[in-house]
Amino acid sequence: MDVDLAGAIAAVAAAVPEREAVVHGDRRRTYREFVDEANRFARVLHERGLGLHRERPELAGYESGQDHLALYLHNGIEFLEANVGAFAARVAPFNVNYRYVDDELVALFADQRARAVVFHSTFAPVVERIAARLPHLEHLFQVADGSGAALARGAVWYHEVIAGLPADPPPVRPSPDDLYVLCTGGTTGTPKGVLWRQADLFVAALGGMSTRTRAEFTSLAELAEEAELKGGKRNLATAPFMHGAAQWTALTTLTHGNTVIVTPGTGSFDPAAVWATVERERVTLVQVVGDSFVRPLLDALDDQDVDSLRIVNNGGAVLSVTAKQRILERLPGRLIVDGLGSSEAGPIGNHMTSDDATTTEFTLGPFGCVLAEGLDRVLDEGDPSVGWLTTRGRIPLGYLNDPERTARTFPVIDGVRYAVAGDRGRYRPDGTVELLGRDAVTINTGGEKVFAEEVEEALLAHPSVADVVVCGRPSERWGNEVVAVVSLRPGASADPDDLRRVAGRSLARYKLPKQIVFRDRVQRSPAGKADYAWARAQAEAADPAAAPAADPSDRRR
Repeated sequence: MDVDLAGAIAAVAAAVPEREAVVHGDRRRTYREFVDEANRFARVLHERGLGLHRERPELAGYESGQDHLALYLHNGIEFLEANVGAFAARVAPFNVNYRYVDDELVALFADQRARAVVFHSTFAPVVERIAARLPHLEHLFQVADGSGAALARGAVWYHEVIAGLPADPPPVRPSPDDLYVLCTGGTTGTPKGVLWRQADLFVAALGGMSTRTRAEFTSLAELAEEAELKGGKRNLATAPFMHGAAQWTALTTLTHGNTVIVTPGTGSFDPAAVWATVERERVTLVQVVGDSFVRPLLDALDDQDVDSLRIVNNGGAVLSVTAKQRILERLPGRLIVDGLGSSEAGPIGNHMTSDDATTTEFTLGPFGCVLAEGLDRVLDEGDPSVGWLTTRGRIPLGYLNDPERTARTFPVIDGVRYAVAGDRGRYRPDGTVELLGRDAVTINTGGEKVFAEEVEEALLAHPSVADVVVCGRPSERWGNEVVAVVSLRPGASADPDDLRRVAGRSLARYKLPKQIVFRDRVQRSPAGKADYAWARAQAEAADPAAAPAADPSDRRR
Protein backbone atom coordinates (compact mmCIF):
# COMPACT_ATOMS: atom_id res chain seq x y z
CA MET A 1 0.00 0.00 0.00
CA ASP A 2 1.28 3.44 -0.95
CA VAL A 3 0.17 6.21 1.44
CA ASP A 4 0.37 9.97 1.62
CA LEU A 5 1.53 11.34 4.96
CA ALA A 6 -1.51 13.54 5.65
CA GLY A 7 -3.74 10.53 5.04
CA ALA A 8 -1.67 8.31 7.31
CA ILE A 9 -1.76 10.81 10.19
CA ALA A 10 -5.49 11.42 9.68
CA ALA A 11 -6.11 7.66 9.92
CA VAL A 12 -4.14 7.51 13.16
CA ALA A 13 -6.07 10.51 14.53
CA ALA A 14 -9.36 8.81 13.78
CA ALA A 15 -8.22 5.79 15.79
CA VAL A 16 -6.78 7.69 18.79
CA PRO A 17 -8.38 11.16 18.70
CA GLU A 18 -7.81 12.01 22.37
CA ARG A 19 -4.23 10.75 22.61
CA GLU A 20 -1.64 13.52 22.79
CA ALA A 21 0.04 14.14 19.45
CA VAL A 22 2.40 17.00 20.35
CA VAL A 23 3.50 18.50 23.66
CA HIS A 24 5.56 21.71 23.76
CA GLY A 25 6.02 22.95 27.31
CA ASP A 26 2.54 23.78 28.64
CA ARG A 27 0.97 23.58 25.16
CA ARG A 28 -0.66 20.29 24.21
CA ARG A 29 -2.48 19.01 21.14
CA THR A 30 -4.46 15.80 20.96
CA TYR A 31 -4.46 14.00 17.62
CA ARG A 32 -7.92 15.36 16.88
CA GLU A 33 -6.84 18.93 17.68
CA PHE A 34 -3.59 18.58 15.76
CA VAL A 35 -5.24 17.30 12.56
CA ASP A 36 -8.01 19.89 12.82
CA GLU A 37 -5.46 22.74 12.97
CA ALA A 38 -3.41 21.22 10.15
CA ASN A 39 -6.54 21.00 8.01
CA ARG A 40 -7.40 24.63 8.72
CA PHE A 41 -3.98 25.71 7.51
CA ALA A 42 -4.38 23.43 4.48
CA ARG A 43 -7.57 25.33 3.64
CA VAL A 44 -5.70 28.64 3.91
CA LEU A 45 -3.11 27.43 1.41
CA HIS A 46 -5.72 26.00 -0.95
CA GLU A 47 -7.87 29.16 -0.87
CA ARG A 48 -4.81 31.17 -1.90
CA GLY A 49 -4.32 29.00 -4.95
CA LEU A 50 -1.41 26.93 -3.66
CA GLY A 51 -1.22 23.23 -4.41
CA LEU A 52 -0.35 20.81 -7.18
CA HIS A 53 -0.18 21.89 -10.82
CA ARG A 54 1.38 18.86 -12.57
CA GLU A 55 1.08 15.23 -11.52
CA ARG A 56 4.18 13.13 -10.89
CA PRO A 57 4.04 10.96 -14.08
CA GLU A 58 4.50 14.13 -16.18
CA LEU A 59 7.75 15.07 -14.46
CA ALA A 60 11.40 14.06 -14.34
CA GLY A 61 12.80 12.96 -11.00
CA TYR A 62 14.42 16.34 -10.39
CA GLU A 63 11.25 18.33 -11.12
CA SER A 64 8.37 19.43 -8.91
CA GLY A 65 4.80 20.05 -9.99
CA GLN A 66 3.78 21.51 -6.63
CA ASP A 67 4.00 24.89 -4.94
CA HIS A 68 6.61 25.00 -2.18
CA LEU A 69 6.21 26.30 1.38
CA ALA A 70 9.22 27.36 3.49
CA LEU A 71 9.20 26.34 7.15
CA TYR A 72 11.40 29.01 8.74
CA LEU A 73 10.69 28.03 12.32
CA HIS A 74 12.21 26.92 15.57
CA ASN A 75 10.89 23.69 17.06
CA GLY A 76 7.26 23.83 18.10
CA ILE A 77 3.75 22.68 17.34
CA GLU A 78 3.42 25.03 14.36
CA PHE A 79 6.37 23.46 12.53
CA LEU A 80 4.65 20.08 12.49
CA GLU A 81 1.15 21.49 12.06
CA ALA A 82 2.12 23.57 9.00
CA ASN A 83 4.10 20.65 7.61
CA VAL A 84 1.13 18.26 7.73
CA GLY A 85 -1.26 21.01 6.59
CA ALA A 86 0.88 21.53 3.51
CA PHE A 87 0.73 17.81 2.76
CA ALA A 88 -3.08 17.95 3.01
CA ALA A 89 -3.17 20.86 0.51
CA ARG A 90 -0.75 19.09 -1.88
CA VAL A 91 1.86 21.79 -1.20
CA ALA A 92 5.48 20.71 -0.73
CA PRO A 93 6.96 22.07 2.53
CA PHE A 94 10.72 22.38 2.94
CA ASN A 95 12.98 23.00 5.91
CA VAL A 96 14.95 26.24 6.33
CA ASN A 97 18.16 26.56 8.32
CA TYR A 98 17.45 29.52 10.60
CA ARG A 99 21.19 30.21 10.92
CA TYR A 100 21.41 31.26 7.26
CA VAL A 101 22.07 34.90 6.42
CA ASP A 102 20.12 36.89 3.83
CA ASP A 103 22.00 35.82 0.71
CA GLU A 104 21.88 32.13 1.69
CA LEU A 105 18.15 32.37 2.37
CA VAL A 106 17.47 34.13 -0.93
CA ALA A 107 19.40 31.41 -2.79
CA LEU A 108 17.49 28.63 -1.01
CA PHE A 109 14.05 30.22 -1.47
CA ALA A 110 14.80 30.95 -5.12
CA ASP A 111 15.97 27.38 -5.77
CA GLN A 112 12.74 26.12 -4.23
CA ARG A 113 10.64 28.83 -5.95
CA ALA A 114 8.90 29.22 -2.60
CA ARG A 115 5.50 30.88 -2.88
CA ALA A 116 4.85 30.95 0.86
CA VAL A 117 6.68 30.92 4.17
CA VAL A 118 5.68 30.22 7.77
CA PHE A 119 8.09 31.92 10.16
CA HIS A 120 8.51 32.81 13.81
CA SER A 121 8.30 36.48 14.73
CA THR A 122 11.97 36.60 15.67
CA PHE A 123 12.75 36.20 11.95
CA ALA A 124 10.33 38.94 10.80
CA PRO A 125 13.01 41.54 9.94
CA VAL A 126 14.89 38.98 7.84
CA VAL A 127 11.72 37.90 6.04
CA GLU A 128 10.92 41.52 5.17
CA ARG A 129 14.35 41.96 3.61
CA ILE A 130 14.46 38.73 1.62
CA ALA A 131 10.83 38.98 0.45
CA ALA A 132 11.75 42.20 -1.40
CA ARG A 133 14.27 40.13 -3.42
CA LEU A 134 11.96 37.17 -4.10
CA PRO A 135 9.11 38.00 -6.51
CA HIS A 136 7.66 34.49 -6.19
CA LEU A 137 7.31 34.72 -2.40
CA GLU A 138 3.70 35.90 -2.15
CA HIS A 139 2.30 34.62 1.15
CA LEU A 140 3.86 35.31 4.57
CA PHE A 141 2.45 33.62 7.68
CA GLN A 142 3.91 34.85 10.97
CA VAL A 143 3.85 32.81 14.19
CA ALA A 144 4.03 34.79 17.44
CA ASP A 145 6.86 33.51 19.65
CA GLY A 146 7.06 35.89 22.61
CA SER A 147 9.83 37.94 21.01
CA GLY A 148 7.56 40.97 20.69
CA ALA A 149 8.48 41.50 17.04
CA ALA A 150 5.87 43.39 15.02
CA LEU A 151 4.05 41.84 12.11
CA ALA A 152 6.31 41.81 9.07
CA ARG A 153 5.30 43.97 6.12
CA GLY A 154 2.94 41.95 3.91
CA ALA A 155 2.48 39.16 6.47
CA VAL A 156 -0.59 37.86 8.29
CA TRP A 157 -0.69 36.26 11.71
CA TYR A 158 -0.73 32.47 11.34
CA HIS A 159 -3.16 31.79 14.17
CA GLU A 160 -5.54 34.58 13.18
CA VAL A 161 -5.83 33.43 9.58
CA ILE A 162 -6.70 29.84 10.52
CA ALA A 163 -9.06 30.74 13.38
CA GLY A 164 -12.69 29.83 12.77
CA LEU A 165 -12.10 27.90 9.56
CA PRO A 166 -13.74 24.49 9.10
CA ALA A 167 -11.62 21.59 10.38
CA ASP A 168 -12.24 19.34 7.41
CA PRO A 169 -9.49 19.16 4.75
CA PRO A 170 -9.63 21.20 1.52
CA PRO A 171 -11.32 19.66 -1.54
CA VAL A 172 -8.20 18.00 -2.94
CA ARG A 173 -7.05 14.41 -2.70
CA PRO A 174 -3.39 14.03 -1.69
CA SER A 175 -1.40 11.38 -3.53
CA PRO A 176 1.38 9.01 -2.44
CA ASP A 177 3.32 10.65 -5.30
CA ASP A 178 3.20 14.06 -3.59
CA LEU A 179 6.58 15.39 -2.55
CA TYR A 180 8.36 15.46 0.74
CA VAL A 181 11.30 17.88 0.38
CA LEU A 182 14.33 17.78 2.66
CA CYS A 183 16.95 20.45 2.09
CA THR A 184 20.45 19.23 2.87
CA GLY A 185 22.52 21.14 5.38
CA GLY A 186 25.19 22.17 2.92
CA THR A 187 27.92 20.89 5.24
CA THR A 188 30.08 19.83 2.30
CA GLY A 189 28.48 21.69 -0.60
CA THR A 190 25.65 23.93 -1.74
CA PRO A 191 22.36 23.03 -0.02
CA LYS A 192 19.93 21.21 -2.30
CA GLY A 193 16.36 19.98 -1.96
CA VAL A 194 16.10 16.18 -1.94
CA LEU A 195 12.78 15.09 -3.46
CA TRP A 196 11.04 12.05 -1.99
CA ARG A 197 7.70 10.52 -2.89
CA GLN A 198 5.80 10.56 0.41
CA ALA A 199 4.98 6.86 0.03
CA ASP A 200 8.67 6.00 -0.34
CA LEU A 201 9.72 8.15 2.61
CA PHE A 202 7.07 6.54 4.81
CA VAL A 203 8.45 3.04 4.24
CA ALA A 204 12.15 3.87 3.94
CA ALA A 205 12.60 6.41 6.75
CA LEU A 206 9.44 6.57 8.89
CA GLY A 207 9.10 2.95 9.88
CA GLY A 208 6.19 2.33 7.53
CA MET A 209 6.09 -1.40 8.17
CA SER A 210 3.95 -3.44 10.53
CA THR A 211 5.75 -4.67 13.63
CA ARG A 212 3.35 -7.62 13.60
CA THR A 213 3.91 -8.85 10.04
CA ARG A 214 7.36 -7.27 9.40
CA ALA A 215 6.00 -6.16 6.03
CA GLU A 216 4.63 -2.94 4.59
CA PHE A 217 1.15 -1.99 5.76
CA THR A 218 -1.58 -3.25 3.44
CA SER A 219 -4.24 -0.70 4.43
CA LEU A 220 -4.80 2.45 6.46
CA ALA A 221 -7.02 0.37 8.72
CA GLU A 222 -4.06 -1.87 9.54
CA LEU A 223 -1.89 1.18 10.23
CA ALA A 224 -4.56 2.72 12.48
CA GLU A 225 -5.12 -0.53 14.38
CA GLU A 226 -1.41 -0.90 15.12
CA ALA A 227 -1.18 2.75 16.21
CA GLU A 228 -4.10 2.22 18.58
CA LEU A 229 -2.73 -0.99 20.11
CA LYS A 230 1.00 -0.27 20.16
CA GLY A 231 1.24 3.52 20.11
CA GLY A 232 1.45 5.83 23.10
CA LYS A 233 5.22 6.12 23.38
CA ARG A 234 6.63 9.58 24.07
CA ASN A 235 9.50 10.62 21.82
CA LEU A 236 11.70 13.70 22.25
CA ALA A 237 13.79 15.12 19.41
CA THR A 238 16.66 17.19 20.82
CA ALA A 239 17.77 18.52 17.41
CA PRO A 240 15.91 21.20 15.42
CA PHE A 241 13.08 19.99 13.18
CA MET A 242 14.86 21.75 10.34
CA HIS A 243 17.28 18.80 10.52
CA GLY A 244 16.23 15.58 8.80
CA ALA A 245 16.93 13.26 11.76
CA ALA A 246 14.69 15.27 14.10
CA GLN A 247 12.00 15.78 11.49
CA TRP A 248 11.93 12.08 10.65
CA THR A 249 11.68 11.27 14.37
CA ALA A 250 8.65 13.56 14.65
CA LEU A 251 6.92 12.26 11.52
CA THR A 252 7.58 8.65 12.51
CA THR A 253 6.04 9.43 15.89
CA LEU A 254 2.91 10.97 14.35
CA THR A 255 2.35 8.22 11.79
CA HIS A 256 2.48 5.54 14.51
CA GLY A 257 0.24 7.01 17.17
CA ASN A 258 2.96 8.13 19.57
CA THR A 259 3.52 11.57 21.12
CA VAL A 260 6.07 14.16 19.97
CA ILE A 261 7.66 15.89 22.96
CA VAL A 262 9.33 19.25 22.30
CA THR A 263 11.69 20.85 24.81
CA PRO A 264 10.19 24.16 26.09
CA GLY A 265 11.36 27.37 24.45
CA THR A 266 12.62 28.03 20.96
CA GLY A 267 16.28 28.70 21.61
CA SER A 268 19.47 26.68 21.45
CA PHE A 269 20.09 23.16 22.70
CA ASP A 270 19.76 23.09 26.51
CA PRO A 271 20.81 19.75 28.05
CA ALA A 272 19.35 20.55 31.48
CA ALA A 273 15.99 21.43 29.88
CA VAL A 274 16.07 18.15 27.95
CA TRP A 275 16.42 16.09 31.15
CA ALA A 276 13.77 18.15 32.92
CA THR A 277 11.43 17.43 30.00
CA VAL A 278 12.27 13.71 30.04
CA GLU A 279 11.40 13.63 33.74
CA ARG A 280 8.21 15.69 33.52
CA GLU A 281 6.77 14.09 30.38
CA ARG A 282 7.96 10.51 31.04
CA VAL A 283 9.81 10.41 27.74
CA THR A 284 10.57 6.93 26.36
CA LEU A 285 12.89 7.83 23.43
CA VAL A 286 15.41 10.64 23.02
CA GLN A 287 16.75 11.47 19.55
CA VAL A 288 20.32 12.83 19.42
CA VAL A 289 22.86 13.85 16.78
CA GLY A 290 26.27 12.41 17.61
CA ASP A 291 28.76 13.18 20.34
CA SER A 292 28.12 16.93 20.22
CA PHE A 293 24.67 16.27 21.71
CA VAL A 294 25.38 13.20 23.84
CA ARG A 295 28.39 14.52 25.74
CA PRO A 296 26.67 17.70 27.04
CA LEU A 297 23.58 15.65 27.88
CA LEU A 298 25.56 13.19 29.98
CA ASP A 299 27.44 16.04 31.68
CA ALA A 300 24.08 17.57 32.66
CA LEU A 301 22.56 14.30 33.91
CA ASP A 302 22.35 14.54 37.69
CA ASP A 303 19.61 13.16 39.93
CA GLN A 304 16.70 13.57 37.52
CA ASP A 305 14.20 10.73 37.37
CA VAL A 306 14.71 9.34 33.85
CA ASP A 307 13.52 5.79 34.48
CA SER A 308 10.97 6.16 31.68
CA LEU A 309 13.73 6.50 29.07
CA ARG A 310 14.29 3.26 27.17
CA ILE A 311 15.92 4.24 23.83
CA VAL A 312 18.64 6.67 22.77
CA ASN A 313 18.28 7.06 19.01
CA ASN A 314 21.22 8.60 17.11
CA GLY A 315 21.29 9.82 13.53
CA GLY A 316 22.93 12.46 11.38
CA ALA A 317 26.42 12.38 12.90
CA VAL A 318 28.94 9.91 14.27
CA LEU A 319 28.32 8.53 17.76
CA SER A 320 31.68 7.34 19.04
CA VAL A 321 32.38 4.18 20.99
CA THR A 322 33.41 6.38 23.92
CA ALA A 323 30.04 8.16 23.92
CA LYS A 324 28.16 4.86 23.73
CA GLN A 325 30.15 3.52 26.67
CA ARG A 326 29.30 6.62 28.70
CA ILE A 327 25.60 6.24 27.89
CA LEU A 328 25.57 2.65 29.14
CA GLU A 329 27.53 3.61 32.26
CA ARG A 330 25.10 6.38 33.17
CA LEU A 331 21.95 4.76 31.76
CA PRO A 332 22.50 1.00 32.02
CA GLY A 333 20.22 -1.27 30.04
CA ARG A 334 19.04 1.43 27.63
CA LEU A 335 18.97 0.54 23.96
CA ILE A 336 21.25 2.64 21.79
CA VAL A 337 20.14 2.75 18.16
CA ASP A 338 22.80 4.29 15.91
CA GLY A 339 21.51 4.91 12.39
CA LEU A 340 23.55 5.02 9.20
CA GLY A 341 22.02 7.00 6.36
CA SER A 342 21.52 10.41 4.81
CA SER A 343 18.97 12.81 3.37
CA GLU A 344 19.70 11.37 -0.09
CA ALA A 345 19.38 7.71 0.84
CA GLY A 346 17.34 7.42 3.99
CA PRO A 347 18.41 4.70 6.41
CA ILE A 348 21.06 2.30 5.07
CA GLY A 349 21.83 0.34 8.22
CA ASN A 350 22.11 0.58 11.99
CA HIS A 351 23.97 -0.58 15.05
CA MET A 352 21.95 -1.49 18.14
CA THR A 353 23.26 -2.31 21.57
CA SER A 354 22.15 -2.29 25.18
CA ASP A 355 25.24 -3.86 26.75
CA ASP A 356 28.25 -3.84 24.40
CA ALA A 357 29.66 -0.57 23.10
CA THR A 358 32.93 -1.82 21.70
CA THR A 359 32.20 -1.34 18.02
CA THR A 360 30.61 1.06 15.58
CA GLU A 361 30.18 -1.39 12.72
CA PHE A 362 26.72 -1.28 11.14
CA THR A 363 24.34 -3.99 10.02
CA LEU A 364 22.97 -3.13 6.58
CA GLY A 365 19.25 -2.98 5.99
CA PRO A 366 17.57 -5.32 3.48
CA PHE A 367 18.43 -3.03 0.56
CA GLY A 368 21.80 -1.75 1.76
CA CYS A 369 25.03 -2.64 -0.04
CA VAL A 370 28.49 -1.37 -0.96
CA LEU A 371 29.19 -0.14 -4.49
CA ALA A 372 32.64 -0.32 -6.07
CA GLU A 373 34.83 2.77 -6.38
CA GLY A 374 33.73 3.37 -9.97
CA LEU A 375 29.99 3.05 -9.15
CA ASP A 376 29.76 0.34 -11.79
CA ARG A 377 29.11 -2.82 -9.74
CA VAL A 378 27.92 -4.09 -6.38
CA LEU A 379 30.67 -5.52 -4.18
CA ASP A 380 30.24 -9.04 -2.85
CA GLU A 381 29.68 -9.24 0.88
CA GLY A 382 33.14 -10.68 1.53
CA ASP A 383 34.98 -8.07 -0.56
CA PRO A 384 37.03 -5.81 1.77
CA SER A 385 37.56 -3.08 -0.85
CA VAL A 386 36.67 0.47 0.15
CA GLY A 387 33.52 1.51 -1.68
CA TRP A 388 30.38 3.60 -1.43
CA LEU A 389 27.67 2.83 1.12
CA THR A 390 24.36 2.81 -0.68
CA THR A 391 20.84 1.49 -0.80
CA ARG A 392 18.12 0.78 -3.37
CA GLY A 393 14.36 0.25 -3.45
CA ARG A 394 12.37 3.12 -1.96
CA ILE A 395 14.80 5.98 -2.48
CA PRO A 396 14.43 9.67 -3.46
CA LEU A 397 13.51 10.86 -6.93
CA GLY A 398 16.41 13.31 -7.17
CA TYR A 399 17.62 16.82 -6.38
CA LEU A 400 15.30 19.69 -7.25
CA ASN A 401 16.34 21.45 -10.48
CA ASP A 402 19.63 19.55 -10.72
CA PRO A 403 19.66 16.74 -13.32
CA GLU A 404 23.46 16.35 -13.28
CA ARG A 405 23.76 15.92 -9.53
CA THR A 406 20.71 13.64 -9.59
CA ALA A 407 22.38 11.36 -12.13
CA ARG A 408 25.60 11.20 -10.07
CA THR A 409 23.92 10.47 -6.76
CA PHE A 410 21.36 7.98 -8.09
CA PRO A 411 23.26 5.79 -10.58
CA VAL A 412 21.65 2.88 -12.42
CA ILE A 413 23.60 -0.41 -12.42
CA ASP A 414 22.23 -3.40 -14.35
CA GLY A 415 18.82 -1.75 -14.44
CA VAL A 416 18.68 -1.09 -10.69
CA ARG A 417 18.69 2.47 -9.32
CA TYR A 418 20.81 3.18 -6.23
CA ALA A 419 21.17 6.11 -3.82
CA VAL A 420 24.79 6.97 -3.02
CA ALA A 421 24.91 8.87 0.25
CA GLY A 422 28.51 10.02 -0.10
CA ASP A 423 29.82 7.88 2.75
CA ARG A 424 32.72 5.51 2.23
CA GLY A 425 32.84 2.10 3.87
CA ARG A 426 33.83 -1.54 3.51
CA TYR A 427 32.63 -4.95 4.53
CA ARG A 428 33.96 -6.56 7.67
CA PRO A 429 34.59 -10.34 7.76
CA ASP A 430 31.37 -10.84 9.76
CA GLY A 431 29.23 -9.19 7.08
CA THR A 432 28.75 -5.86 8.88
CA VAL A 433 30.10 -2.67 7.33
CA GLU A 434 32.66 -0.25 8.68
CA LEU A 435 31.80 3.41 8.16
CA LEU A 436 34.91 5.29 7.11
CA GLY A 437 33.43 8.75 6.56
CA ARG A 438 32.14 11.29 4.10
CA ASP A 439 34.09 11.37 0.86
CA ALA A 440 33.71 15.15 0.65
CA VAL A 441 35.77 15.66 3.82
CA THR A 442 38.39 12.99 3.10
CA ILE A 443 41.96 14.28 3.42
CA ASN A 444 44.47 13.12 0.79
CA THR A 445 47.80 13.40 2.54
CA GLY A 446 50.96 12.15 0.86
CA GLY A 447 48.93 9.85 -1.40
CA GLU A 448 47.04 8.28 1.51
CA LYS A 449 43.34 8.86 2.21
CA VAL A 450 42.42 9.83 5.75
CA PHE A 451 38.75 9.99 6.72
CA ALA A 452 38.05 12.89 9.06
CA GLU A 453 35.48 10.97 11.11
CA GLU A 454 37.86 8.17 12.07
CA VAL A 455 40.41 10.67 13.40
CA GLU A 456 37.66 12.52 15.28
CA GLU A 457 36.49 9.33 16.94
CA ALA A 458 40.05 8.39 17.96
CA LEU A 459 40.58 11.80 19.60
CA LEU A 460 37.22 11.63 21.37
CA ALA A 461 38.56 8.63 23.27
CA HIS A 462 40.63 11.07 25.37
CA PRO A 463 38.63 11.90 28.51
CA SER A 464 39.53 15.61 28.35
CA VAL A 465 38.12 16.15 24.85
CA ALA A 466 34.68 17.72 24.69
CA ASP A 467 34.43 18.08 20.90
CA VAL A 468 36.61 17.89 17.82
CA VAL A 469 36.48 18.50 14.08
CA VAL A 470 39.25 17.26 11.78
CA CYS A 471 40.09 18.79 8.42
CA GLY A 472 42.88 19.12 5.87
CA ARG A 473 45.31 22.03 5.48
CA PRO A 474 47.64 22.68 2.52
CA SER A 475 51.13 21.33 3.10
CA GLU A 476 54.29 21.70 1.01
CA ARG A 477 55.46 18.25 2.00
CA TRP A 478 52.24 16.21 1.96
CA GLY A 479 49.95 18.22 -0.31
CA ASN A 480 47.49 18.27 2.57
CA GLU A 481 48.03 17.53 6.23
CA VAL A 482 45.63 16.47 8.96
CA VAL A 483 44.70 19.13 11.52
CA ALA A 484 42.35 18.73 14.49
CA VAL A 485 40.39 21.59 16.04
CA VAL A 486 39.68 20.57 19.63
CA SER A 487 37.71 21.92 22.56
CA LEU A 488 38.34 20.51 26.04
CA ARG A 489 35.87 19.72 28.79
CA PRO A 490 35.48 22.49 31.43
CA GLY A 491 38.37 22.40 33.83
CA ALA A 492 40.22 19.70 31.87
CA SER A 493 43.67 19.93 30.37
CA ALA A 494 45.60 17.99 27.74
CA ASP A 495 48.62 18.64 25.58
CA PRO A 496 48.84 17.77 21.87
CA ASP A 497 51.30 14.92 22.42
CA ASP A 498 48.95 13.29 24.92
CA LEU A 499 46.03 13.57 22.50
CA ARG A 500 48.10 12.06 19.70
CA ARG A 501 49.20 9.26 22.01
CA VAL A 502 45.60 8.30 22.79
CA ALA A 503 44.56 8.58 19.12
CA GLY A 504 47.59 6.48 18.12
CA ARG A 505 46.11 3.47 19.89
CA SER A 506 43.66 3.06 17.02
CA LEU A 507 45.22 5.03 14.13
CA ALA A 508 48.24 4.60 11.88
CA ARG A 509 50.88 7.30 12.31
CA TYR A 510 50.11 9.04 9.03
CA LYS A 511 46.51 9.61 10.18
CA LEU A 512 47.48 11.45 13.36
CA PRO A 513 46.98 15.23 13.31
CA LYS A 514 50.07 17.19 12.35
CA GLN A 515 48.73 20.00 14.50
CA ILE A 516 46.05 20.28 17.17
CA VAL A 517 44.40 23.69 17.43
CA PHE A 518 42.59 24.39 20.70
CA ARG A 519 39.45 26.50 20.78
CA ASP A 520 36.96 27.24 23.56
CA ARG A 521 34.22 25.58 21.55
CA VAL A 522 33.86 23.78 18.24
CA GLN A 523 31.43 25.49 15.89
CA ARG A 524 28.57 23.32 14.66
CA SER A 525 25.18 23.80 13.08
CA PRO A 526 22.12 23.81 15.40
CA ALA A 527 21.60 20.20 14.28
CA GLY A 528 25.06 19.18 15.49
CA LYS A 529 26.66 18.98 12.05
CA ALA A 530 30.36 19.78 11.87
CA ASP A 531 31.20 23.12 10.25
CA TYR A 532 34.18 22.06 8.17
CA ALA A 533 34.58 25.47 6.53
CA TRP A 534 35.01 27.03 9.98
CA ALA A 535 37.44 24.25 10.99
CA ARG A 536 39.57 24.82 7.89
CA ALA A 537 39.69 28.55 8.65
CA GLN A 538 40.91 27.78 12.18
CA ALA A 539 43.51 25.34 10.87
CA GLU A 540 44.83 27.75 8.25
CA ALA A 541 44.97 30.62 10.73
CA ALA A 542 47.02 28.61 13.23
CA ASP A 543 50.79 28.99 13.28
CA PRO A 544 52.29 25.91 11.56
CA ALA A 545 55.46 26.49 13.56
CA ALA A 546 53.54 25.30 16.61
CA ALA A 547 53.22 21.86 15.04
CA PRO A 548 55.77 19.19 16.05
CA ALA A 549 58.70 18.33 13.80
CA ALA A 550 58.11 15.71 11.13
CA ASP A 551 58.09 12.16 12.44
CA PRO A 552 61.00 10.33 10.75
CA SER A 553 59.02 7.07 10.87
CA ASP A 554 56.37 8.59 8.59
CA ARG A 555 58.01 7.62 5.28
CA ARG A 556 55.19 8.11 2.80
CA ARG A 557 56.21 9.12 -0.68
